[in-house]
Amino acid sequence: MSANAEYITVLVIAIGLTVVVGRLLVVAGEPYLLEVFRDRKVTRSVNRLLSVLFHLITLGVLAIISAVDISLDSQLQTVVVKLGIVLLVLGIAYGVSMLVLIRIRQRRQADQISAEVSHRLAEQGAQGMASHPDDVPLAGGAAGSVPTQPAPHVQR
Repeated sequence: MSANAEYITVLVIAIGLTVVVGRLLVVAGEPYLLEVFRDRKVTRSVNRLLSVLFHLITLGVLAIISAVDISLDSQLQTVVVKLGIVLLVLGIAYGVSMLVLIRIRQRRQADQISAEVSHRLAEQGAQGMASHPDDVPLAGGAAGSVPTQPAPHVQR
């Protein structure tokens, strides 16, 4: 196999694998992102952006790998080693993409929990004010009196 045939073989297989893995990310990532964003337009937009990012970075690295000269005993071994590197790069890129999706989901869930807690605290505060008419400020500016008891004395 000539050097050009090796180069083209590695590129064709690498591009094919990149497209397949990228498509898998798009298809599998859409329901995941839909759960996070709850809006189909936003989900598709984010999914496309992540897909383009995945393809650009992966294809760029793969183009560099295909041009690197690795000299082994046979050209077949060289092609197999380069394809192994391609698979590792694809695996790393896939893993990073999944981490991004997980981070997006965790951040969105944390924001939702925070908003829900704030909303419930605000509701409790409003209910607490309405249920204690003695706590309403008096005309003189002092708050109504709520009987307080001194702290119990602890014997040792």
